[in-house]
Amino acid sequence: MTALRLALTELRRIGASRVGRLALVAMVLVPSIYGGLYLYANDDPYGRLSEVPAALVVEDEGTTLTGGERLQVGDEVASTLLEKHTFDWARVDRDRADSGLRDGDYDLVLVLPRDFSSDLASSATNHPRQARLEIRTNDANNYLARTIANTLVSQVTASVAEQVSSTAASRFLEGFADIHAQVVDAADGARRLADGATKAASGAGGLADGADTLVDGQQQLASGADDLASGAGDLADGLGTLRSSTADLPAQTRQLADGARQVADGNEQVAAAGQRVAGAADALLGDLTQTRGRLADDLRAAGFSEDEVQTVLARVDTLSGPVTNANAEVQSTSADLDRLASGADRVADGAEQLASAAPALGSGIAQAADGSARLSSGADRLAAGQHDALDGARRLASGAHDLDDGLGDLSAGATKLSDGLATGADSIPDPSADQRRATAETIGSPVAVDRDAEAAAGSYGAGLAPFFMSLALWIGGFVLFTRMRALSGRALAAGQPAWRVSLGGWLGPALLGAAQAVVAFGVVALGVGIEVSHPVLLGLWMVFVSAAFLAVIHLLMARFGVVGQFLALVLMVLQLVSAGGTFPWQTLPGPLLPLHHVLPMSYAVDGVRRLMYGGPTAQLGLDVAVVGAWGVGALLLAALAARRAGTWTAARVKPELVA
Repeated sequence: MTALRLALTELRRIGASRVGRLALVAMVLVPSIYGGLYLYANDDPYGRLSEVPAALVVEDEGTTLTGGERLQVGDEVASTLLEKHTFDWARVDRDRADSGLRDGDYDLVLVLPRDFSSDLASSATNHPRQARLEIRTNDANNYLARTIANTLVSQVTASVAEQVSSTAASRFLEGFADIHAQVVDAADGARRLADGATKAASGAGGLADGADTLVDGQQQLASGADDLASGAGDLADGLGTLRSSTADLPAQTRQLADGARQVADGNEQVAAAGQRVAGAADALLGDLTQTRGRLADDLRAAGFSEDEVQTVLARVDTLSGPVTNANAEVQSTSADLDRLASGADRVADGAEQLASAAPALGSGIAQAADGSARLSSGADRLAAGQHDALDGARRLASGAHDLDDGLGDLSAGATKLSDGLATGADSIPDPSADQRRATAETIGSPVAVDRDAEAAAGSYGAGLAPFFMSLALWIGGFVLFTRMRALSGRALAAGQPAWRVSLGGWLGPALLGAAQAVVAFGVVALGVGIEVSHPVLLGLWMVFVSAAFLAVIHLLMARFGVVGQFLALVLMVLQLVSAGGTFPWQTLPGPLLPLHHVLPMSYAVDGVRRLMYGGPTAQLGLDVAVVGAWGVGALLLAALAARRAGTWTAARVKPELVA
């Protein structure tokens, strides 16, 4: 009897009755029912989140920005959520949300607190605060609602952060524009400052030269002030001496005036006497002349001859000569006496005037002495002040030179500042309004994601399909061996070769497993609607995997009998937790990692993924090798188990566990 006939015999045995045939059909449909219904139920759960009841509480009071704009982020977020209809949102107050969460009316509550907008706006101040969202869930209603809500809040947070970042970036760029304009103005001002500093430096040079000249002049003035002080001292001393020397001048001039008046009076009397003498002399001379004439007449009358008369007159003329001379002297002296009297009178008048002016002269000399003393004191102060002025002029000259040097440095620094500000102005961005808007949007959302996948699952259900399809094949094989015998006892009793009995015990379930795989593939691809990149290859792969799984289960049943069912169940659990069907296998705990690398379901899941999603298939060779090795190894070991089963023992005749 061939292995195929053994397999067909076992199939006829099971399908001999109507119930048996229904059982065969049911067993063929087990993987489809398990995998298909599960994937159908979880094909796109995120697409139906709009049916999940959720409460939205908006307490945000908004805020007013420094520019006068009104910021009301809470209402904007609420409007966005209601428009997108991510959940079945109900906008309610906090009390209704709390009671609804407790009673199970809502699976989650999202609260935007009253200071939400003001906290967001604080990012533009010196005291920024982090805005907060309140998310409340009740795991008694639904555990996954919390996970989904956290994802939602992350999206809301990212959206709000993008908006706030864009606003802040826009203001930041506007500040750059203002800074650029101000730096340009500052550069112009610095340039004017440099020009002014250059002119000031030139003026400071002239000031320094003038200060040096002033020092020279002050030195001369100081020297002159010293001379003035010395001369004023000498003048004061001389006037003091003159004052003391002329102290008796008024009295003396009075005495002089009185004596001069007496002299004048005496001279006047002398002149009067002289005038009288002169008159007498004139009269005498006239009398003498008259007498000479009368004498001549008398002599002529007496009969003297003319010669005699002349002789006598000659003798008389000899006598009248001295008289005439004396008269001339007297007249001359009288005239001198008149002049003397007149001069003495003028001298007396002058002496009187001098005597009258002497007190004023003495007072003037005293005043001049006092003034010269004050002049001397002032000259001393002037000399001291001039020396102070000289010191000040020297300090002014020193400061002027320092100012000249400092203004030179200022001019150089201002020029450097102007050049630096001009260079800095060129370095500061000066974007236009459109550029600021585009840059703000880029800063607010700096990263755009270009999604390009080597292979992509179309939905959540497609993502789970490789794992659950592989698990369904194992479950289907497990169910088959609940009704089918791993080894034919009749064949063993008839002495059939162990390998033939083993192969025949596997071949029947393998044929039904192939049917299970084909039906399950059709349900997933056509019924659930999951897109498959390589349908033919995936169908063949599922048949191949089913055959390998059945070989493993067949080995356990052939070697351990009823206990093999339990071991197959335990092996299914181990593969379920280590295959990496839902999360990346790298996230498994350390003790489970060796199981992932050894057990066949890990490679079955990997093969389904690559054939279902598309992409590189180089790894598929390893999957075929590992799954095939498990299948072939299991068949070889099952043949050994069949050989062992050919030996009858007491335990086999009366086993402790009966199927």
